[in-house]
Amino acid sequence: MKIRTIVTGASGMVGEGVLHECLNHNEVEAVLVIGRKPCGLSHPKLTEILHADFHNITPIESQLAGYNSCYFCLGVSSVGMQEEKFHDLTYNLTNHVAEKLALLNPGMVFCYVSGSGTDSSEKGRTMWARVKGKTENRIIHLFGKGGYAFRPGYLHPTKGLKNTLKGYKWIGWMYPMLAFLFPGYVCSLADLGRSMIQTSLSGYPTQILEVKDIVSQAKALTQA
Repeated sequence: MKIRTIVTGASGMVGEGVLHECLNHNEVEAVLVIGRKPCGLSHPKLTEILHADFHNITPIESQLAGYNSCYFCLGVSSVGMQEEKFHDLTYNLTNHVAEKLALLNPGMVFCYVSGSGTDSSEKGRTMWARVKGKTENRIIHLFGKGGYAFRPGYLHPTKGLKNTLKGYKWIGWMYPMLAFLFPGYVCSLADLGRSMIQTSLSGYPTQILEVKDIVSQAKALTQA
């Protein structure tokens, strides 16, 4: 069965990179982007909904049925943010969208972009890691075997995309060396998108995918 996926966060670097892989892979037949602002792309596979409030997607829920996967790339940095605010923009927001999609699309594969170092116990000292861990746990509970958390570390951007963070142009040349020295912490944005597609197609033995798992899944898709 072909993939019909919902992508969030497509106006950011990670979401844009994942969307790029979806639009360029034959196993993906339809992509619905939900965003606060236009992603700036036109493609035969692509449908876009502009919606400002991700804490309340009830007004658009009639347009969200009929999809078998979701690549949830929407997120914020915790830098300078109090825990209550970060919890609201990370756990509460993600949970609201996920609950709606789980009801509308039984059997959906939900791929949540988390981060390396996330705390599944929800009890550690690092605030962002606790909140991300709580969010991961909720996704896995809601979607059962269809819920996955992806934990990238350094993500090498895809050349030519417009939402690459400015700092990457100064360190991008180091990617081959970083990937060689720190294979457990470094992968490409293309790897992340391809691993989500492969996970939608075939699943994965564990529901939390660290960098080595992301790279492995991306290779499996390329070799298929």
